[in-house]
Amino acid sequence: MNTSSRSFLIRALSAAALLVSVGLAHADDPTPTTVLKGKAVTEGNLIDALTPEEPVVTRSLRVQRDTPGQQAARKPSASLLITFETNSAELTPQAKKQLDVVAAALRNNKLADYGFNVEGHADPRGTHDMNLTLSQQRAESVRNYLVTAHSIDPKRLKAVGKGDAEVLNAKDPAAAENRRVTIVTDVSKD
Repeated sequence: MNTSSRSFLIRALSAAALLVSVGLAHADDPTPTTVLKGKAVTEGNLIDALTPEEPVVTRSLRVQRDTPGQQAARKPSASLLITFETNSAELTPQAKKQLDVVAAALRNNKLADYGFNVEGHADPRGTHDMNLTLSQQRAESVRNYLVTAHSIDPKRLKAVGKGDAEVLNAKDPAAAENRRVTIVTDVSKD
């Protein structure tokens, strides 16, 4: 192997190592969801966040970790800062306005064929069991509003309480982003 070939090979391997390290760092990202709040809660933003990407077929090198139990690709999702009173699952008027936008997005043709998990989250200030129950009640409150007020097919929505297990702001337990509802597109094949 001549010097220029060896130099090229070393640069190529260095570039591949860099891509692997960047890919691994991104795979462990603790915030796999788009957080929408205020004026960012629009039908278009929700459709963009919840629409699964079409697979792109290319001829390229794919570098993946070869570890047992590797997580699957992230599902499309959007977190909304649906506001609840402390220890309450009752929707506020502002939360209902945001959910009206969510309903419009769910009725859009791009999302019409998908089901969704409505994941309720709680901040970690209470006990784990209390937070799990509260987050489930919040998810059910959101699901029920979408079904009753907007006639979204109840079979498309599954309420899931996540408790305080997936906080977005661990530095501030009382932060609003820890008390959120996440809508996750169900991309599984039935």
